[in-house]
Amino acid sequence: MNTKIIEWILRISVAGEFIGHGVFALQGKKDWVGWFANFGVSDAGTATQLLFLIGIMDITLAIFILIKPVRLALLWMVFWDFWTALLRPIVGMPVWDFVERWANWGAPLALLLPPPVFPLGLGLFVRPSAVPLQPWFLLWLSALPL
Repeated sequence: MNTKIIEWILRISVAGEFIGHGVFALQGKKDWVGWFANFGVSDAGTATQLLFLIGIMDITLAIFILIKPVRLALLWMVFWDFWTALLRPIVGMPVWDFVERWANWGAPLALLLPPPVFPLGLGLFVRPSAVPLQPWFLLWLSALPL
């Protein structure tokens, strides 16, 4: 299994999410502007300006992740995604709106993790990029107790 392919899938996914949400923020998505009132920002103009800045930040982070994933940026993305997912039940939406967004913070979190290492027995370990992708090997690997 090529971990670079998995990394790029995650990077593109995270970038797509942040670009999409960034564009919504730049457009001043009406629901999101209203949520600011729950946190003391009742002026729609101020909320829209803050949302615009958040949109710029989201799109900038998306571009950075495509160029080079930086740990600090990824940590922020995990925090921000978790917070914005958790925000939904706080503003009165069903808890399932939070649950369905777990992948939003899970994908940048996965990019923070080191590539997996699989046991081969006798104290030997191998990274997936070094594993020959042959059916017999994958069958053997899947039978290992984790």
